[in-house]
Amino acid sequence: MSSTTNRTMRIGLDTNVLFYAEGLNGEVKQRAILDILTALPQDRIVVPVQCLGEFFHALVRKGGYSRREAQLAVMAVQDSTAVADTTAEVLLAAADLAAQHQFTIWDSVVMAAASRAGCRLLLSEDLQDGFTWSGLTIANPLAAKIHPLLESLLH
Repeated sequence: MSSTTNRTMRIGLDTNVLFYAEGLNGEVKQRAILDILTALPQDRIVVPVQCLGEFFHALVRKGGYSRREAQLAVMAVQDSTAVADTTAEVLLAAADLAAQHQFTIWDSVVMAAASRAGCRLLLSEDLQDGFTWSGLTIANPLAAKIHPLLESLLH
């Protein structure tokens, strides 16, 4: 893959990546995720709006954040990344993905939104590493063996 492709590739982030970056699942995962995120071209990072909602919920429920603190954390992510909207088209694509591949509708919405936003890569620890759909590949950023597409962005 050319370095030009690497500089222009859009990368989606799943909710768990946001949660780990916030440091709420231990310092080891936080450091690993922050190292990856700082190595990526910041103007190419996309977060599906579904993930922002899930992030807010997780911060309040699991992170012990007040709703105001969670709101500020979500706003910080929104201000520093592109946000992929959930549209009727995204929802229809997500329903198709869920029906064909047995994903939950919510995971499917995340993947469909990232795909429609032009992402080639979606970083997620929860989804199936290496799964490819509609030009989007899932990569687990914390896997022992880093997906080649992610590896190409980091070096």
